[in-house]
Amino acid sequence: MSDQSSKLTNFIPKESTPISREAPMNIGAEQALLGAIISNNLALEKVENFLEPQHFSSKINGLIFKTLKKLISNDQVADLNTLKIFLENDDDFIDNGGMSYLLKISENSISIINSKQYGELIYDLFIRRKLINLGTNLINESYENFEEQDSNEIIENIESNLFNLTNEGETQKGPKQFDNILEDTLEYAEKAFKKSEDVVGLKTGLNDFDKKIGGLHRSDLIIVAGRPSMGKTAFATNIASNICNNKKSTKKTNVLFFSLEMSSEQLATRILSEISKISSEGIRTGNLSKNEFEKLIKSSENLKDLSLFIDDSPALTISSIRTRSRRLKRKQGLDLIIIDYLQLLSGESRNLNDNRVKEISDITRGLKAIAKELNIPIVALSQLSRKVEDREEKRPQLADLRESGSIEQDADLVVFLYREEYYLARTEPPEGTEKHIMWTSKMEKVHNIAEAIVAKHRHGPISRVKLHFSAANTKFSDLADTQTVD
Repeated sequence: MSDQSSKLTNFIPKESTPISREAPMNIGAEQALLGAIISNNLALEKVENFLEPQHFSSKINGLIFKTLKKLISNDQVADLNTLKIFLENDDDFIDNGGMSYLLKISENSISIINSKQYGELIYDLFIRRKLINLGTNLINESYENFEEQDSNEIIENIESNLFNLTNEGETQKGPKQFDNILEDTLEYAEKAFKKSEDVVGLKTGLNDFDKKIGGLHRSDLIIVAGRPSMGKTAFATNIASNICNNKKSTKKTNVLFFSLEMSSEQLATRILSEISKISSEGIRTGNLSKNEFEKLIKSSENLKDLSLFIDDSPALTISSIRTRSRRLKRKQGLDLIIIDYLQLLSGESRNLNDNRVKEISDITRGLKAIAKELNIPIVALSQLSRKVEDREEKRPQLADLRESGSIEQDADLVVFLYREEYYLARTEPPEGTEKHIMWTSKMEKVHNIAEAIVAKHRHGPISRVKLHFSAANTKFSDLADTQTVD
């Protein structure tokens, strides 16, 4: 055989004997845990926060655990006699040995001290069986369905399933009885009354604005809209840095900023300008005094520990935002997502007949779904249509939302940014005229003043808030704190 032919043989796949493997499970551990709970109901306390009936590999063991949990949660004694009353007519129970199986379990009990370890083993084996199913599905989908989904969609699906699996031990989804919901609501109200950080909305750092909206609340989709030069990105970066840099908070707050328009360096420049109070133009051009440069260095040192993550990838889709957000929440924790801006997101529909309004509708619906799934607020910036410029009253209205429709419908909060100074500056009359004197008087009144117009508020009334806006530092702040400065 030649060297060439021998090399080729190395690429011929060898037949391998399929490995026969059984699904990971431990029936003995399941029986031992159930026996421990039957002999001492206090054993349930060790596992009730993370173990559910579906985590058992044996259907009959899951059924017995479910019955035990129901009895004990209703302050009833769960022993062989009470279990018999609840299970003796159940077909699955009868088919799997009935009372003789229960007697076998009760004889095979463990100490209450070891019940948590057994519960953790049962849960771990359940997760492993789930992972095997996911892996099998991944292999099958990778071999098939070329026309139905591409490789990126397969990755998105598997990552979504893995994320759901990491949350398997958390509160189970599904219908809840109203008295349970009411109890949770009252508990929430009590925490809100006590101003607990667990429930009170994230404070934007703009006190007057926070008083009107109650902060940014979990699972809410917040739309911040305005025409160009109204300060949308500045408003978003201010909120992001204020939330990350909140000294009053007892816990670290992580913000993920998707910047589809600006680079991460440009955003960092804005935040540095805002904190240092040095103009962003001066930072970009290097026109700084020695004192200003030293102040800039000092400010940058204070920002090094800012828990702000910036993703400046272009043309992101809802799926990619969901995947990256899930990944960050799983690894670091996540409290807020900001997207700059909505109209730069790409739709995922492959139907060429879909128009832009339908695409935006899918995007806003997707963002609202992510906010609910991750249980965090999402702030999405949005452009307004040009028709604002064509009318005398420039203050935005809900109808001005570009590709409107579902943006207004899906949003829990819609905030318009408006600066009269921007429009007034473009109507300057000739100097020396009476009109110019009147114009100057108006300009003084609106100088550095912005309005945050709450046009839709699912949890409260609509309103307006006046804010101070420094264009040089791209910084929004409370008007009362700065109205005497300029």
